[in-house]
Amino acid sequence: MPPVVSSGDAPVLHAPQAGVRYGPALALLASLFFMWGFITVINNTLLPHLRAVFDLNYTQTTLIESVWFIAYFFASIPSAKLIERIGYQKSLVTGLLIMAAGALGMMLAASIPSYGVTLVMLFVIASGITLLQVAANPYVAVVGKPETASSRLNLVQALNSMGTMLAPMFGAYLILGRSKSGTAVAGTVLTPAERIADAHSVILPYALVAVVLVILAVVIARFPLPAMGSANSRVAKDQRKSLSLWAHRNLVFGVPAIFIYLIAEIGVANLFVNFVSQPDIANLTHEQAGKYLTFLWGGMMVGRFAGSAIMQRFDASKVLAFFSVGAFLVMITTVFAHGPVAMWSLILVGLFHSIMFPTIFTLGIKGLGPLTEEGSGLLVMAIAGGSLVIVQGWLADTFGLQNSFLLTAVCELYVLFYALWGSKTTHAEPDLVVQPAE
Repeated sequence: MPPVVSSGDAPVLHAPQAGVRYGPALALLASLFFMWGFITVINNTLLPHLRAVFDLNYTQTTLIESVWFIAYFFASIPSAKLIERIGYQKSLVTGLLIMAAGALGMMLAASIPSYGVTLVMLFVIASGITLLQVAANPYVAVVGKPETASSRLNLVQALNSMGTMLAPMFGAYLILGRSKSGTAVAGTVLTPAERIADAHSVILPYALVAVVLVILAVVIARFPLPAMGSANSRVAKDQRKSLSLWAHRNLVFGVPAIFIYLIAEIGVANLFVNFVSQPDIANLTHEQAGKYLTFLWGGMMVGRFAGSAIMQRFDASKVLAFFSVGAFLVMITTVFAHGPVAMWSLILVGLFHSIMFPTIFTLGIKGLGPLTEEGSGLLVMAIAGGSLVIVQGWLADTFGLQNSFLLTAVCELYVLFYALWGSKTTHAEPDLVVQPAE
């Protein structure tokens, strides 16, 4: 796998060399993976909360998450340009401060309260996360042996999943547990005064998030991250003039694979609380359902740790195929089963979704050589697929919430197609030789 890994025209990361220690940098990056996973999944408890506060239908509720993922589409290329202009380390700090500003804005939105301001501030937070994603995912993919890139990215993404596992408990306790809508039985209608009180319950958790983000920004600003260089980036630009991204099947089909996978992952997570709260499924309050969401993300964390170990011995595409079949089967069970079986089958999909994003990402940039910059940028932009969760919201309003998960099952089939055929490399380019900066 080539060592040029930044998105767009971002700086080029040096290939791992003997005597160069990347462990401390990877450990720090793991904390970023944890934090953005944590903040992203707070939305899973925030959405049912906002649905009650603003009396939203499923389409309006999932629009909140759509705005979040639209930020990936609009912020990805500007993020790459910013990394080129101010450097890798300052960009990480900037991303964290943007996220902190958005968290403070969420406190304002809760104080008003305002659905529109909430949408804007979630877009701001997601834009900061995009800046972190543009650099961090491909960075991890090349720091080490090329053949274990999928294993390495799965391992670091497991820390992301640890954040996603803990976030539902945080949200269930500080948002749902402190609100009338979160502790009431399904179908309870709130008074105007109760809606305002519930909106204010968001202020404390986002204040805590803002403080943590600022502290992390200070730590990264003072941390001696590996230096970046630009000489080889100029060489890469010259080499790629005669090359085409469209010649690489693994990238051409990998971009929609990321896009489609995100529809599946985000749809399950965002509608989980509302689904298991239904009388014919588990008949839980939103607060109780939010705690079960921890098992969904916990399964994703376990799957990534396990996947990292499995991919040390087995081909990544074959492991991806196995997990996609498992995901399809449990989603079909979710659609047609009832009671605890439907709830636990939906929880189990987290285990099968676990390795999909990092594995598709590393398979997608494999063999791109000088084109890895553009390829990585396209894959990061494809995270915007999560914005189409609004389609599932429309399906839930039109055909019923349980039937809407048929969309998720179809998404799993595309991932299977990618694993079996779409991920095969064509016209693989030679690796670039990139030396560590002095």
